[in-house]
Amino acid sequence: MLPADPQGPPPDGAPVGRRAVLGLLALGVAGIVGGRVVESALDRVVAPVELRDPTGLVSLLPAGATFRYYTVTGPVPKADPVTYRLGVTGLVGHPLSLSLDDLRALPQTSLTKDFRCVTGWQVLQVPWSGVLLKDLIDAAGPTSAATAVRFSSFDGLYSESLTLEQARRSDVLVALQMQGKPVTHDHGGPVRMYVAPMFGYKSTKWLSGIELTAGVQTGYWEQRGYAVDGWIDG
Repeated sequence: MLPADPQGPPPDGAPVGRRAVLGLLALGVAGIVGGRVVESALDRVVAPVELRDPTGLVSLLPAGATFRYYTVTGPVPKADPVTYRLGVTGLVGHPLSLSLDDLRALPQTSLTKDFRCVTGWQVLQVPWSGVLLKDLIDAAGPTSAATAVRFSSFDGLYSESLTLEQARRSDVLVALQMQGKPVTHDHGGPVRMYVAPMFGYKSTKWLSGIELTAGVQTGYWEQRGYAVDGWIDG
């Protein structure tokens, strides 16, 4: 069974104890019986908690049309908004180091698009706002050798990639706002990727670096069997 969130824990993670498994199953049954009352409770309790769920059982719970919060490393330290810097490096003529204020001062693009997880859950019509990735790429001046873009996370482990052509799309954002508010730590803030036409694992959370590379480098989940091109519509 795939994990509940494509940016969640690996399938071969440490096993969940019997009591936890039974508890999750009990919540699932309660959701079937109790309907929206239990769904609302799970939205508040399950979603904000940092979970490592190698069983995938959490994906069976009736958590409603809401985002799940998972990491591949356990707790992720919060970035200091004052000292945060986003690097745009690699095969570029003008490397960048951008603070949150720098990013906010750039032209902002707003999109209202769905967020879809490869395992089936989705949140429809999510408002996003931020800087077009292609604007940062152009500002850094990619060299002729650059054909791809690699993203890293300040969780210290997660990574993803796009081709340069994909990265230049008008629906690929370095997102600063989500659902009308600054991207929270729980949702991968203060800065995260949003790659609208692809499944959620392509939208790197806790974004720390953008690197122009000579070729696509497989990301965390792709090294564990996910498609390199995560198009939602094939």
